[in-house]
Amino acid sequence: QVTLVESGGGSVQAGGSLRLSCAASENTYKYGCTGWFRQIPGQTREALATIDRDGNTRYAESVEGRVTVSYDNSKNTLLLEMNNLKPEDTAMYYCAAGPYSSNPLEASHYNYWGQGTQVTVSS
Repeated sequence: QVTLVESGGGSVQAGGSLRLSCAASENTYKYGCTGWFRQIPGQTREALATIDRDGNTRYAESVEGRVTVSYDNSKNTLLLEMNNLKPEDTAMYYCAAGPYSSNPLEASHYNYWGQGTQVTVSS
């Protein structure tokens, strides 16, 4: 059983930056695929950025160019650097891990999820 714990969320003004972390109980990078998702109440969970065991990254169009996903193997920690944040980025952010997939932006593929960290961006 893999445990994922997110941190780094908070409240920022539009144009600001945040760095989210997801500490895993084991190396989810080697497991296959790991990534970040977000969810606004009443809406479906949206994929943001993923990284697989080969180091390949994928980004959603809504955030591409503003976020960078990476994995710190020494700490079993998934990271998400977010810049130029917008009010529409306000959501609960989750990290997830799952086996390798050719479609890593599909949320149903992941079988381990963290509890989430809230990001609020004010205008």
